[in-house]
Amino acid sequence: MPITKLTASDGFELDAFRIDPEGQPRGAVVVLQEIFGVNDHIRAVTAMFAGCGYTAIAPSIFDRKQRGVRLAYTAKDHDEGITLARSMSPSEVMLDIAAAVAAVAPAGKVGVVGYCLGGALTWRSAALLPGVSAAVSYYGAQIPYFVEERPKAPIQFHLGARDSYWPIDQARAIGGSVPGAEVFEYAADHGFACDHRAPVFDADASALALQRTLRFFARHVG
Repeated sequence: MPITKLTASDGFELDAFRIDPEGQPRGAVVVLQEIFGVNDHIRAVTAMFAGCGYTAIAPSIFDRKQRGVRLAYTAKDHDEGITLARSMSPSEVMLDIAAAVAAVAPAGKVGVVGYCLGGALTWRSAALLPGVSAAVSYYGAQIPYFVEERPKAPIQFHLGARDSYWPIDQARAIGGSVPGAEVFEYAADHGFACDHRAPVFDADASALALQRTLRFFARHVG
């Protein structure tokens, strides 16, 4: 089974969805979830990165509040995800992500990619966690709350011009404030890279963003 256990530095044990590639990995990718948990979409994304040659892992960062969260994209599940996200301790979340980074470090350099909530956690990972070699943030609307935590690893941003959660002018300004950052904009909405979110999924934008993500990881991770 691809479910494995991680132990954070404070002793807390959480689940993670991990897939190792066939043969020697080219490095590792930590996949950070949306507010919907390590659901079918995040598991598919994790499997995709493994298929590209990376050891890929998605830590269940809601486990401290509720284990086994796998939400869908209904209004009810959205509200549940928001409640869980708001209940999390920012410092404890970073302990859990650090445990995921450490678990896959034997595969080589480690990149972090995150979506929505995970996009902001990617920013924080690039700023706070040793061992992160590259970071790719998709529409991380909570980044403004942590804007003083400056990324130390190379970082790439994917932004939706129609994103109502994170207005494009603000997102563009924050991304552009990071020296050397790659900032890409798409004529798309928040969540455009999730093919489980029919109203906002944009196949063309998602494919282009993925191409850019993989090129970035190839350059900085392996």
